[in-house]
Amino acid sequence: MKAGDRLRGSAVPADALLAAALFLTTLGPGQVPSGPPWLLALQTALVAPLAWRRRAPMAVLGAIGVAAAVQWGLDVQLPADASLLVALYTVAAHRPWRHTLFAALALEAGVLLAAARWAPPGRFPFTVAALTAMAAAALMAGLWTRARRAYVTSLERDREQRARLAVAGERARMTRDMHDIVTHNLSVMVALADSAGHVRHSAPGQAAVALEHIAATGRQALEDMRRALNPSDAVSDELLQPAPGIAELGPLAERMRATGLTTRVRTTGDTGAVPAAAQLTIYRLVQEALTNTLRHAPGARAEVRIDVSPGRAEVEVTDVLGTPASGTRDGRGITGMRERVAAYGGTLDAGPVTGGGWRVLAVLDLGAPR
Repeated sequence: MKAGDRLRGSAVPADALLAAALFLTTLGPGQVPSGPPWLLALQTALVAPLAWRRRAPMAVLGAIGVAAAVQWGLDVQLPADASLLVALYTVAAHRPWRHTLFAALALEAGVLLAAARWAPPGRFPFTVAALTAMAAAALMAGLWTRARRAYVTSLERDREQRARLAVAGERARMTRDMHDIVTHNLSVMVALADSAGHVRHSAPGQAAVALEHIAATGRQALEDMRRALNPSDAVSDELLQPAPGIAELGPLAERMRATGLTTRVRTTGDTGAVPAAAQLTIYRLVQEALTNTLRHAPGARAEVRIDVSPGRAEVEVTDVLGTPASGTRDGRGITGMRERVAAYGGTLDAGPVTGGGWRVLAVLDLGAPR
């Protein structure tokens, strides 16, 4: 059974109570109870179908309409005719437009017949106008209910869509972070291991220092991975440390120099005014660019420039004496950098430079991340 069918079925008890209340309210001061038995049966036929009004709106309106036609034929006026208005409201609230239009026209035909038979002499137009106004009020109330329900449904769908987009965005963020963390730290550890292997006999002290750097890099990688996978987790003091930013570019450069990549960082402007999220983006951009240099341009020299101005940050990472201008470094790393920059409405240019080397230039709009 569909969810809508279950909801309509569960509404039967409430609608049955409504029908019972309307039945008792419209009995009148003795007209029906003191009349013939068929009058009580007619009263019941006019009201009882309302117990299923939300389960089968058109069928209920039809059943009440048949009872009203019998009443008209018998020339009996009963207050229970108000059930027609409830039935019209239900059709307008729960059925498509074509059903609503048919129900409204059918009820208006009944209004004309009732006015023709029971309107006081000379009061036919006023009787038609009054009955039509009541039918129109029931119709408009039903249409308003349907529109409101559709609006609420659209809000729920929009909320679900936003939730799915948020999940997708979080997954993309975690993917970018994991790529940057794993690629960078593994590249550094491999370079340090190679360095230690080359000097283990000639310079054991340098080899030991390289091994210490490998261990420190591994611990840093584990900490960054825990922070990336559990950004709200506070199980240890380490995870409570702020995310890396521009201030951590100095230690990052030292780790790169330990691998043999000469790295210099230069900053201008008020870096403290850069928001924490933007600082993390800048850090990841520099980290990815230096990792690419370490992997693709052995023996290069890296220059990092951070220029901060009001509402704007420019990040430039250039390596010289490395890969010739025909080299390429396109891949997931460049794609991840473009996505990070796009989140701040910025631009990224990455490519070879004349005479050999590679340059990454990113411009971030610090106004409001998107």
